[in-house]
Amino acid sequence: MTGILPPAPLAESDRRSPATRPSSIEPIIAGFHPDPSICRVGGDYYLVNSSFEYWPGVPVWHSTDLVRWEQIGNALSVDEAAAGTSVASGGIYAPTIRHHDGRFWIITTDVGNGGGQIVVSAVDPRGPWSAPLRLEGLVGIDPDLAWDGDDCLVTFCATSGPVTGIAQARVDLGTGRVLETPRALWAGAGLAYPEAPHLYEREGWWYLVLAEGGTERGHGVTVARSASPRGPFEGHPRNPILSHRSTTHPVQNTGHADLVQREDGEWAAVYLGVRPRGMTPMFHVNGRETFLAGVRWEDGWPVFDEERYDIPVRDRSFEETFAGALHPRWVSPGAPVLQQLTRSDDGARVHAVDGAGQTPSAIVARVTDHRWTFTAEIDDVTGTAVVLVRLDDAHSAEVRVADGRASTALRIGPIAQDLTAPVPVSDGPVLVGIRSVASETSGPDDLEFWAESGGVRHALGRTDGRYLSTEVAGGFTGRVVGIRAIDGSFRVGCVTYTGFDAHDAEACAPR
Repeated sequence: MTGILPPAPLAESDRRSPATRPSSIEPIIAGFHPDPSICRVGGDYYLVNSSFEYWPGVPVWHSTDLVRWEQIGNALSVDEAAAGTSVASGGIYAPTIRHHDGRFWIITTDVGNGGGQIVVSAVDPRGPWSAPLRLEGLVGIDPDLAWDGDDCLVTFCATSGPVTGIAQARVDLGTGRVLETPRALWAGAGLAYPEAPHLYEREGWWYLVLAEGGTERGHGVTVARSASPRGPFEGHPRNPILSHRSTTHPVQNTGHADLVQREDGEWAAVYLGVRPRGMTPMFHVNGRETFLAGVRWEDGWPVFDEERYDIPVRDRSFEETFAGALHPRWVSPGAPVLQQLTRSDDGARVHAVDGAGQTPSAIVARVTDHRWTFTAEIDDVTGTAVVLVRLDDAHSAEVRVADGRASTALRIGPIAQDLTAPVPVSDGPVLVGIRSVASETSGPDDLEFWAESGGVRHALGRTDGRYLSTEVAGGFTGRVVGIRAIDGSFRVGCVTYTGFDAHDAEACAPR
């Protein structure tokens, strides 16, 4: 494409920030990546997260040091009929990843298609992953896999059936058969909503780690142990063993932990947290993120060491022309991405998709920084082209280009509002931008919108970032940015996400 050029890419040397922060405050996987689960094979670590209504589902990550992670795929991408069938914050909940007998196994809850647990497996975590196998009769969320000899045990949070709460049953992963009636395992430490069970064997003890207190400010990690994976379990006398509730810690909602033994024999844990900002009750906008802690053992119990690691503050900026293989960061809350996107010699084209299911389709990526800018160069619009920031169906902001004019539409629950009157733009390429800037109202941030064409930049409004926060919208996800066509189609050039957290950290680092 010719015409407006996006910001110049950062030099590779500029992308490497020397600044580090303690693992207690800097996520290892930033942005809307909740409910982490981890396993190790040799010197390699693999991690997965919940994906809710976004498809493909269950992002898969790889690391060799627990600190630096690369997304290598998505585990749920075969059954594209599931795309777009879930409401906001529905879909895929809380996966667990394990390695057993030469295969990687992921079990997760599909609340968007009748509920229940589904299992996929692969020899290579980069895929291909098998088609989902549904386990019948285990109604609930947050399933875990553990093996006791030849027995495979699924431990989960049962929501209906013969028992409720933390339950367990033996299953056959080859056929999907549940081999016994689920039994109650442990009632938890007495906090609200015991969930997210993970089971481990260490030195003759079986440890059951839970999340309790709800996934909001009261969230925490509790643990119990038993001589048998089937119980009975005895709770730690000082539960919870991790929580930031009722503190001023900059990371809140900490919980939903999964433990892993390192190659050197030491242990570590991943868990979720949020980074709220602004005035009370404070607001988080990027969803629940993945954090890392060390784990040591005292008197046969795990103790979290939140400061154990130094985490480099990564530059998470990226550019995308959609010319080559699609990066796994791109997902959609509606129809599959490749149904909305076609690529040819003259560039990529985004199409409106009819009948996309319960939520509007879009091609989006997760926001990972506190300060950021997102731009997209669009051209040859036949219909309505959109550049958007979205929290869910009812909380979003869109810059729309149609009929030679650009405007910004804001939706907050049942209220839809145009931020400015439409402004004329040229017939050539239009660079559309959204930027997160400092708040003027003690919120997490403000969002600014603009469109640039023919060398002229048109301001298209500014809004309070609190309106696109979880504290306002509810739910389990975080902000995403991207593009979509409401009707017709348009050509898309370079899409750029520029995050500034690494540069801010470097500027504040001691000299």
